[in-house]
Amino acid sequence: MIARELLGTAKIPGGNEHGGELRLFRRELKHGDEFSIMLGRIELMNSRLSGSEEALATLSCERLRTPAPRILIGGYGMGFTLRAAQAVLPETAEIEVAELIPAILEWARGPMAQLTDNCLDDPRVKTVVGDVSAIIADARDQYDAILLDVDNGPDGLTQGDNDRLYSMAGLSAAKAALRKGGILAIWSSASDAAFTRRLQQCGFATEENTVSARANGKGARHMIWLAQR
Repeated sequence: MIARELLGTAKIPGGNEHGGELRLFRRELKHGDEFSIMLGRIELMNSRLSGSEEALATLSCERLRTPAPRILIGGYGMGFTLRAAQAVLPETAEIEVAELIPAILEWARGPMAQLTDNCLDDPRVKTVVGDVSAIIADARDQYDAILLDVDNGPDGLTQGDNDRLYSMAGLSAAKAALRKGGILAIWSSASDAAFTRRLQQCGFATEENTVSARANGKGARHMIWLAQR
């Protein structure tokens, strides 16, 4: 087995039952470096598993009809959603990225710079270190799309406070932050029938999409909800 190199650690605000610390690892493989972010023994992200995070952006952005869309991405992760959005959005777009953990953005510009390809330096992009739920709560009719890849989806894993994003109150705040016809897109590691009903009860036109974790269509299957105001 190829040994992993620990590149960095980061505390999760608020902590959790899994240890409250993220660890960034790198493995040197034949076809390039592999990066992974771990929470305890749980792998949250892997640089070879980009398919569903990219689909979060493409499924959402392809539905936008405005010439100058404004979108909010909650959770930078490894930047797969951001880069996929950049690839399909026009030069007139505005992309706001909210990341709660500062080290995630530091890793993007540091040890994972080869992976991120300077995506944070795009003039369309604004980064905010902070809680995306607070940004949503303060917004009214501001976004054409809100893309959430926060925690493990509606069933929070790393931080209990993330649950409020997916409550009725959180969904109502997201709906108010969207412009008419705007899209709330949510990534999850698994389906959740109760959450689908919650979206519908909040008045969203809701669509479920099962997508592959890998860009080649193989591997585990993840869920993306597209909820239109």
